[in-house]
Amino acid sequence: MKKSYYLLVVGLFLLILALVIVSPVVTTEAAVKKAPPKPTLSQIIAEVSKTFFKNSEMKKEPSKYGGSVPYSHLEESPYLKTLWEGMPFSKDYNEDRGHYYALEDVKSTKRLSPATPMTCMTCKSSNVPAAMKKYGDAYYTLPMLVYQDEFKHSIGCSDCHDLKTYKLVITRPAFVEAMKRRGIDVTKASQSQLRTYVCAQCHVEYFFDPQNGKKLTFPWDKGFDPENIYQYYEERGFADWTNPSTFVKELKAQHPEFEMFQGSTHQKAGATCADCHMPRKTVTSGKLTFTVASHQWTSPLKDMSACKKCHTKDAKFLTERVFYIQDRVKAAIDRAGEANAETLRTIKSVAAGTYDPAILAEAQKLQRESQWYWDYVAAENSIGFHNPSKAFATLNKSIELAYQARLKALEAKK
Repeated sequence: MKKSYYLLVVGLFLLILALVIVSPVVTTEAAVKKAPPKPTLSQIIAEVSKTFFKNSEMKKEPSKYGGSVPYSHLEESPYLKTLWEGMPFSKDYNEDRGHYYALEDVKSTKRLSPATPMTCMTCKSSNVPAAMKKYGDAYYTLPMLVYQDEFKHSIGCSDCHDLKTYKLVITRPAFVEAMKRRGIDVTKASQSQLRTYVCAQCHVEYFFDPQNGKKLTFPWDKGFDPENIYQYYEERGFADWTNPSTFVKELKAQHPEFEMFQGSTHQKAGATCADCHMPRKTVTSGKLTFTVASHQWTSPLKDMSACKKCHTKDAKFLTERVFYIQDRVKAAIDRAGEANAETLRTIKSVAAGTYDPAILAEAQKLQRESQWYWDYVAAENSIGFHNPSKAFATLNKSIELAYQARLKALEAKK
């Protein structure tokens, strides 16, 4: 009897143990069978490529400003020719097309001359990293018109991705070097940081350092704000060109999107460039439906799903809010531009007569600073939206300095 009871207890124990061990395996196998199949790497790349080639589309709408249809800013804003007298932008300054056309457009611009260095090619072709490796620092001094045919491909996957792992990578040394001078090692950047850093390789203010073989350099040693960058240039005695009529040693801002974004509401909230400009898209390949990041780099107004991830208002409200900001920033850009043009005309008139050189030099210095602040906002592609408060403050400073410069020029007249 005891033996039978013992065998019964042992049998029950083994049965329970078997159920405990086997049950999760059965459940897990069932779950695996029900899990949807994942897309292959080739399927993902194929769908991402479809979005990338949309960069070839040329449309202004729904953007009110900018867009990807090339038109002349010189015709739209005639005062630009006065501000840029004596430098290549006074000859040719069109609205840029999409990244798809970057190489074609840099090769065809009327701003090129035999003196144009290869530095201008740095953000226009995925062939650049190989060229930098081939030529070393001599790359920056090569005459672009002579060597430009070596560059066959516009901006592509390898500019932002390691083609073996497809992870985000920095491929342009100027960004790495600038961040290093600020005490930041970009090789330790998080995935979130890289979603901005890969864009900041190019969407920035820069200059060709005459003290270092025209090497592409980002002037961030003192900070990202326009005042910081102006002070950096002042201490180096740098100027992009000298206006032939006013003899002002002027600065030409490029496209400081990364700098303008610093300190903004969205940047403080943790948003990255990719969060707003590369929204997730639902796609279908064969029998599979999955999401990919859109690689059509364009205005979020074309697909406001990125905005709706955080904002609860409808698309109409959000669009009107964007235009409300941009309308006012554009008006301020034009006021500051016209103010600087008038100041330059005044300085030119005074310089053509008898004047006090020391006082006129003060006027020239004020105008140089004023025009820099105007251009920091005017050259930035969001029409102030990336940081409205910084845009307005910078333009207000430009207008005030232009007025001071004009008064000082009149004071110099004898």
